[in-house]
Amino acid sequence: MIRRRVYDVEHEEFRQAFRGFVDRELTPHLDEWEAAKGVPRELFARAAEAGFVGFAVPEEYGGLGLDDFRYNAVIAEEIGASGVAGAALGIATHNDIVLPYFLALADDAQRARWFPGLAAGELITAVAMTEPGAGSDLAGIRTTAERDGDDWIVTGSKTFISNGINADLVVTAVRTDAGDAHGGLTLIVIERDMPGFTRGTPLHKLGLHAQDTAELFFDQVRVPVANTLGEIGGGFRSLTAKLAQERLGIAIEALAVARQAVVGTVEYVRERTAFGRPIGQFQNSRFQLAELQTEVDVTQSFIDDCIRAHLAGELSAAEAAEAKWWASELQGRTVDRCLQLFGGYGYMSEYPIAKAFIDSRITRIYGGTTEILKQVVAKGMGL
Repeated sequence: MIRRRVYDVEHEEFRQAFRGFVDRELTPHLDEWEAAKGVPRELFARAAEAGFVGFAVPEEYGGLGLDDFRYNAVIAEEIGASGVAGAALGIATHNDIVLPYFLALADDAQRARWFPGLAAGELITAVAMTEPGAGSDLAGIRTTAERDGDDWIVTGSKTFISNGINADLVVTAVRTDAGDAHGGLTLIVIERDMPGFTRGTPLHKLGLHAQDTAELFFDQVRVPVANTLGEIGGGFRSLTAKLAQERLGIAIEALAVARQAVVGTVEYVRERTAFGRPIGQFQNSRFQLAELQTEVDVTQSFIDDCIRAHLAGELSAAEAAEAKWWASELQGRTVDRCLQLFGGYGYMSEYPIAKAFIDSRITRIYGGTTEILKQVVAKGMGL
């Protein structure tokens, strides 16, 4: 077993507590929420009460002040290991991806207004970057915000937005200067009940069926300029600055899924027999699983190094890209090869490996596709 030196005692205690929360609050309801294509809003409040939502919010606003990414990493690992990604990724989106924008960019008035709700799980968040014609290309964003006195008038649409249905606060990337591809982007917080802001029905996805994902539409939505998050024109810098943590979080969860797939498959091949003996005794099974175990352990060392670098403020965009594309590709091939060892049973939806197979495919796409991330790595090499 690989020797890890990332977490302290308090992080492992946090892990045990979150694992209990998953067993009590998520696993029993997973089938119901997958059918509904989303989780109830109340889940966020229950998670917050247990200390698993908004824990990085300062104590003065009702949070726990745990601004330590290792707590986020523990949750990501347990989500991956438990097989409840669809139900839990909304929580991870709130904590790992969106909350850091508020922590880094909110002014005093915004903190007083929003932080208590963010800490209590009463204000659910989303970030809206992707558009029908602009996926990984932030410079291609076409949703506009035109200044009208003390308001912005926002027009456009976004798609594939996690927490899109439940979200109360949507950090939205808009174009405030048509003449500047990068410097013309601004982040604006659009609130749930603003006139002209509508949502499509939950999107029908290949996997992660319990994950609330939706299209968002903005028809001349009037948003106070006071809802600008960070500097006007600073949206591109803010988005790219936070992508490293988002990608690292995805890598951590992807690797945990891969590791659990190996664990579950080892258990299965020890018990399943063919030709009079356990299939785990056949050389092909042994070699396949030995290779996968080695790849998972080697990758774990790199991911742990990335976590330490991130804690020190030293994780580069290229390193985060390496972690995300490699771990997500490893997740995909690990789950696929493990499913093969289950034979026909691996194709049955009641088996965890089958669910892992369909839920894993998105990891190579969201947070930056493998192809885009290889470009980031090459750029970091000076190419």
